[in-house]
Amino acid sequence: MKICLVTAFPPSRQALNEYGFHIARELSQAEELSLTILGDDIAPDEKELPGYSVIRCWSFNSLRNPVRLLRAVLQIRPDVVWFNLGFASFGGKPLPAFFGVALPALVRAAGFYTHVTLHQLMETVDLKDAGVRFRRVYNTAGYAATQVLLFANSISVLMPAYRSILRKKYGRGAVYVRNHGILSGRPEYPAFERRGNPEHRILAFGKWGTYKRLEPMLDAFEIIARRVPNAQLIIGGTDHPKTPGYLESVKQKCWRHPRIKFIGYVPEEQIPELFQSTTVTVMPYTSSAGSSGVAHLACAYGVPMVASDISDFRELAEEEGLAIDFFKTGDIQSLAKCLIALLQNPEHQAEMAVQNFSAALRISMPEIIRQYLRTFHLQRHLSVLTSVSRLRRLPRWLPLRPRLARLASRRLIASLATAPITQLLNGQSNGRGDILTLGQPVNGNGKGLAWSVSAGDGLLGITRPAAGDESGSYESQGEHPTDGSHSSFLAPSSGNGHSHHAEAGQPKSVVPRPSPSSIVHRGNGRGNGEFRTDSLSSRGNGTGLKRATDTNGQPGAGERDGA
Repeated sequence: MKICLVTAFPPSRQALNEYGFHIARELSQAEELSLTILGDDIAPDEKELPGYSVIRCWSFNSLRNPVRLLRAVLQIRPDVVWFNLGFASFGGKPLPAFFGVALPALVRAAGFYTHVTLHQLMETVDLKDAGVRFRRVYNTAGYAATQVLLFANSISVLMPAYRSILRKKYGRGAVYVRNHGILSGRPEYPAFERRGNPEHRILAFGKWGTYKRLEPMLDAFEIIARRVPNAQLIIGGTDHPKTPGYLESVKQKCWRHPRIKFIGYVPEEQIPELFQSTTVTVMPYTSSAGSSGVAHLACAYGVPMVASDISDFRELAEEEGLAIDFFKTGDIQSLAKCLIALLQNPEHQAEMAVQNFSAALRISMPEIIRQYLRTFHLQRHLSVLTSVSRLRRLPRWLPLRPRLARLASRRLIASLATAPITQLLNGQSNGRGDILTLGQPVNGNGKGLAWSVSAGDGLLGITRPAAGDESGSYESQGEHPTDGSHSSFLAPSSGNGHSHHAEAGQPKSVVPRPSPSSIVHRGNGRGNGEFRTDSLSSRGNGTGLKRATDTNGQPGAGERDGA
């Protein structure tokens, strides 16, 4: 499978470049994938990261982005074009930003499958905090931009509330809910011996100047410094693109303070050292613009968090099981009191650190990327099946009908036969081996899921096992499909039928090996609230169970491999 990832990419420092890097790092480790990064322009003297195929074909605030990016896509001709974006990813000015949001629809119109990971919605952004002057105009433009964005083949949002907004207000689009992920392949256990020894480091990290402002934190730290003598405030990150010079102006006001330190931009390789030596991460935001990347970084290293009491942080803590202490938004006294109570309570620090580390184990970046890939493989197979079904409806008297049908059938069989085996994080599934795939044994007796594909009269036929072999058809999946049009393909039986293999001299009968994504199961019911052909449209906190088939052919509980 060929994937084009459209994202800001290091050494660029544009928004979401870190998230784009972590997506690319995980995709590049999949042997069955060919990855090309369509990144933003960088200075001529900056060097590309080794090991990645990068084409620099768009620029922040450029009106030529649609032409340049579409030309690159047409040259590569990928199976999937994956956009990692927010509404301001392609520009801080209205027209370039709107053209950037319209790119997924444009690329789809050119004949390519497009998927968007959308990091925020216009409806959840506080435009006053963001420094927007003409808020009514921006709201209208945001509504139009979202309508255009929903023309993409599919969209992933990072919080369940965002999907609810899209469904209620816009009522269309294939929208999934997926976890943000911890931006790490493996979380690190908290280094308790380094925290508070000799200083308690309070870390404020991000892009500052809009809804992320430092004035409340600086005022609160004056109170904290009197109560906790060994407290130190570390301020990391850069200016928000809309507020250049903000950090420098703040630094000029408190540069003489001995326990406030500005460290600026933190390179990727220095992130572990910074967070492991941090006692608490503070997020003194006045509003939110999506699932917090800083919160997930803190989670990856088991760092306790203190955050403003806003809805996005509340939902994040509830959905992903994060340990966050909340203070009243904008209240300096409440912020100081919350931090002092945490710094003076080592037991509470340890409890929060372990809880965040445990949550990180459930949302590691490799698992998040595997969820995306299952969806891409499933959509690819369904598109081939759709083309085959259209051919079956053609009149039999058409001269090219049998030949076209044979070509489509071969294409389908080839795509199913080359579907990769997806492994879980620990190399197991259902407690023993690989994830169940159609046509492979479930137990030691060689009994398992069996389907037969036959080509007769030039047309492809997909046949379920005999009726007597379907004793565990839907029970093993734990869910009855609501769409009968897909049930024959997506819900194989799990009875005692043996796998059917093609025999010599019988080229018309073969067994496909579909992607694991075609197995239908549900999460813990906290996601989309409806049946989907992909389990990833259901969001959970990692504690739910899915149904598996045990060695006796009976439904059993196995560890859940989704978020």
